[in-house]
Amino acid sequence: MKGMSNKMNYSVLMSVYKKDNADWLALSIESMLNQTLKPNEIVIIEDGPLTEELNQVLHNFYNEFPSVFKIVALPKNVELGLALRRGILECKNELIARMDSDDISVPVRCEKQIEYMCSHPDIGMVGCIIDEFINETSNVIAHRILPEKHNEIVKFSKRRVPITHPTVMFRKSDVLRCGNYKERYLVEDYDIFVRLLMNGVKAYNIQSPLVYVRVSDDFYKRRGGRRYLTSLLSFNVELYRMGWTSKIDFMVRSIANIVVCFMPNMIRDIIYKKLLRKQVV
Repeated sequence: MKGMSNKMNYSVLMSVYKKDNADWLALSIESMLNQTLKPNEIVIIEDGPLTEELNQVLHNFYNEFPSVFKIVALPKNVELGLALRRGILECKNELIARMDSDDISVPVRCEKQIEYMCSHPDIGMVGCIIDEFINETSNVIAHRILPEKHNEIVKFSKRRVPITHPTVMFRKSDVLRCGNYKERYLVEDYDIFVRLLMNGVKAYNIQSPLVYVRVSDDFYKRRGGRRYLTSLLSFNVELYRMGWTSKIDFMVRSIANIVVCFMPNMIRDIIYKKLLRKQVV
């Protein structure tokens, strides 16, 4: 990989909104600036007006790295799907690494992803395993391990999200070709991944934990409620109509969505942590 930093540029795409934590945002951005293969562009979409603390974090980074940061302020909150839709258009590089405002990438994350895509030109998007943590990255509580190879990822995607969103690196041209991000409440990641797969983009998940995903108090609470369920069921119908899922897939996924969304938060927390993740021993 020697000399790659002079040959391979990529953009980092993030979205920030007023409820984000300023300290966590700073750590997230720092983790991307500290990549062994550094980005030459970090695009941050301000999804509506921010707090003074968040604005100060962005101001500080921009002042220190004005040639790297591109900050786009949206006049009102449009939620993640539409914020990322704008962000994709703002990125100047073909390769785009997604990142969330409260997660932390390990230093070799982007180098490993670009190295894999360069050595496997048929692969159009690459994710990885994640470590879920509370407060500090030294306090990892669970691993999320997803299928490795393309065929396995396609099969997995019939019922569950096949790539963890803040870990993905993909190509701008592919995202635009399949219609870019859409307004889909809390399923914008699932939606874009399925459309990429349907448009012939091959995927791979590196079987190493390259991103720490923060688990806050409301992390699993957001996986419940009527609005989330409505979004899920509407998306399930569309997947079936597009021919991506079978009747059995549709029924299994929809029943699971209904049960999980209406169960008490404590039980939902157990389901996600104990059944859908590999626990740290």
